[in-house]
Amino acid sequence: MATSKKIIGTPIKIGKLEIAQNDFPNQMNWNDAKDACTKLGDGWRLPDKDELDFLYKKKDEIGCFENFSYWSSTEHETDNGYPGAWHQNFIGKQSYSNISYTTYVRAVRTL
Repeated sequence: MATSKKIIGTPIKIGKLEIAQNDFPNQMNWNDAKDACTKLGDGWRLPDKDELDFLYKKKDEIGCFENFSYWSSTEHETDNGYPGAWHQNFIGKQSYSNISYTTYVRAVRTL
């Protein structure tokens, strides 16, 4: 529970979205990222592709993002047919990768 409070911190509210104040402490694969966000409880989840792009556009207002990729909940099969999901690079680019890759995670919930 202490980890949950540290990650959620003082959530940032923008529009209809509430954003956890902090990233999870370790990069993780997509399945672990989805599970970790859900385990925060009370509606916390991994943002979808469009929400993640919104977080990128508001990154200066939200703060505490790494200049690296963050997972979204939006699935997308990779070019070689493996399960994949979209991620957002916090220097601006969205793309998709195999769900086994590890990257950063920030939880959100709908208000």
